[in-house]
Amino acid sequence: MDFQIDKTNGKARACTIKTAHSTIQTPVFMPVGTVGAVKALDTTDLTSFIKPSIILGNTYHLYLRPGDKVVEKTGKLHGFTKFPKSFLTDSGGFQAFSLSDNVKIDENGITFRSHIDGSSHYFTPTKVLDIQYNLGSDIMMILDDLVALPATGERIKASIERTTRWAEESIAYHRENQKKGLGLTQNIFAIIQGGTDKAFREKSAKDLCALDYDGFAIGGLSVGEANQDMYDTVEWTTQFMPEDKPRYLMGVGTPEDLVENVARGVDMFDCVMPTRNARNGTLFTSYGKVNIKAARFKEDNEPLDPECNCMVCQTYSKAYLNHLFRAREITYFRLGTIHNLYYYLDLMKQMREAIFEGKFEAFKKEFYRKRA
Repeated sequence: MDFQIDKTNGKARACTIKTAHSTIQTPVFMPVGTVGAVKALDTTDLTSFIKPSIILGNTYHLYLRPGDKVVEKTGKLHGFTKFPKSFLTDSGGFQAFSLSDNVKIDENGITFRSHIDGSSHYFTPTKVLDIQYNLGSDIMMILDDLVALPATGERIKASIERTTRWAEESIAYHRENQKKGLGLTQNIFAIIQGGTDKAFREKSAKDLCALDYDGFAIGGLSVGEANQDMYDTVEWTTQFMPEDKPRYLMGVGTPEDLVENVARGVDMFDCVMPTRNARNGTLFTSYGKVNIKAARFKEDNEPLDPECNCMVCQTYSKAYLNHLFRAREITYFRLGTIHNLYYYLDLMKQMREAIFEGKFEAFKKEFYRKRA
């Protein structure tokens, strides 16, 4: 991975990341393609209408189906999905959190019961990397111990200590494998934990950032805490992260979250919100959220967002989108998803331009003024 900072404006950064498959300009939002597909879209939709430089897949879900060995035999993720740009794969730590009723964590790994058939599976730091070697992702996330908030100090302490031990095991394993010729073009990121406790976040960040990772993520946020607590935690944590490596905030979030955290020095984001909300009838625009199923749009012949250049806004009216949603027409899910992802990626481009022009604060004020 090549990484460079192109421009800064305050704490906001515009950077360039080069992997074996794409050049990624930050700030960047990664559409979520959990099982190797962004829901409701195919690769042609992505490459024609949205044009992401990187998307996210999930190690746990791809391991269960179709199986990482199947993906490897069919050309790894790039050959299997025909998406030519970069992939980042999440490790499964979030699934241990989200599927907590079917999960048991010990000092060496995580035991899952499959949400598909109930079968038992054991993830260790090294097994997670073995799966990701088979997947062939450009950026691999390591196994971490994520806790829901609020949590006791004892539980958060155990989380950061376990996460650090697993990180030490993971980086040693990966560097040894690279000496053997495995995963030479694959990069590896560690995940900082610590809840919203400043002392725990500082310790986790310092311990992990002392290790030989290609980039660092802030995990364990947007899991029940107030928005301002998330922003304060990010602002506190980034000061302990190296300036010369990518900074990734996992699982975040709303357009407001993206703007606030770019302002705090974050480079990379992912979230299911734009795709999930599209399927539920919520569309994002320059002027805030629109509930497209509302009766007032039934005869509204205007585009969804007059400032948006996506294929949907340039072609269809709010009345048509309202009709498709109410008719439960499959076409709606595709169009809504294309628009929301285009909006998110365009928002990142606007922030990058504002950073280059030295006008990020002015951009931020205008962003909120439109929503007022």
